[in-house]
Formats: sequence, structure tokens, C-alpha cells
Amino acid sequence: MRRRVFELRNAVLRQFAATLAVSSLVLLAGLGSTSAQSGTPAPDQAKQPAAQATDSAKDANQNQKRIDEFAEAARTINGPAGNPECVWLGRRAVQLMYRDDLDTAFRHIDLYDRFGCPGGHIQAAFRCLTRFLTQIDDKVPNSLNNLTQACWINPAAQPQQTSAAASSSPAPTTGAPQPQSTASPSPAASPTPAPPK
Repeated sequence: MRRRVFELRNAVLRQFAATLAVSSLVLLAGLGSTSAQSGTPAPDQAKQPAAQATDSAKDANQNQKRIDEFAEAARTINGPAGNPECVWLGRRAVQLMYRDDLDTAFRHIDLYDRFGCPGGHIQAAFRCLTRFLTQIDDKVPNSLNNLTQACWINPAAQPQQTSAAASSSPAPTTGAPQPQSTASPSPAASPTPAPPK
């Protein structure tokens, strides 16, 4: 009986030793290939600290710009629409509505309402943004962000028609320069009834 126990134990130990040897060889082969690859850093790896520093500088500039925008909104707008959380969520909701991402916009509007922000300000800012649709260009960086901020600060803002008209109309070639009218075109005059005789 003892002999069988020793034989069984020896068989188990041999099997364990074989498994351990195979595992060790696989581990050593993996370490060998890893050490061969980690000799000198690749050019991309050497540039990573510089890229990370540039990214952190960009993030710091972006954060400072946001702080300045929040301060401008708080200074200009009276009431809760000038609070930073209302400015943040409201502007994002307006931009999402512009991009036709209504599901996400409605989620932002729900949060906006939970913070006690006025819903009418989102409506007025989006109405203002629709007046500037011709000035929003995806090729110009931050054109949508800048116009959304301008409309959030002043929902009654109007696009400048004179600068657009001046750039689209050719300059006169002879004679004195013609004055440009800054007044908006008046509606056609309606006939007034004559007084009774």
C-alpha cells in the first residue's frame, strides 16, 4: 500500500514539475522579447512628454477661457441665467439643438431645470443663434462656441447687415464714395384712408 502511495505521489510531482518547466520557459521567452523591444525609446515615445506638456497648456488655456466666459455672463446677466451652472448647461443645450442632437439636448435641459435655471433664456438664446446661421462655419474654429456665448450674453443680438452687404457689393469705381444706410429697411407704406368730408 505504501508503495502505491509513493508511486502516485511521484507521478503527481513529476507532472507538476513538467508544468512548472513549461510555464517557466513561456515566461522567459516573453521576457526576452520584451527586453529586446525596450532598448532605446522610439521617437514617438521621446516626444510624449513634450506633447503632454502642450496638451496641459491647452487645457489650462481652455479652462481660463471658460472661467472668463462665466465671469462675463455673471457680470452681464442678472438672475440665475448668469450662474456658471446655468451658463454651462444652457449653452451646451443650445449647441446640441443646433446640431440636431435633441435627445442629449433634452437631457441637458432637464439638468438645467433641476438647477433652477430659467427655461426662457435657452429659448431666447437659440432664437438668437438661428439669426446667425450664415456666420457659423465648421471650418472656422470656435465659431459656434463664440456665437453661442454672444447669444447667451445678449439674446437680442442681431447680425450686422452692413458688413455683410459691404463685402458682397462691389465698391464704386468712380465718383465719391456712397454712404451706406445702417437703418433696417422699412416695410412698404400702406395707403392711409382719406378723412371724411
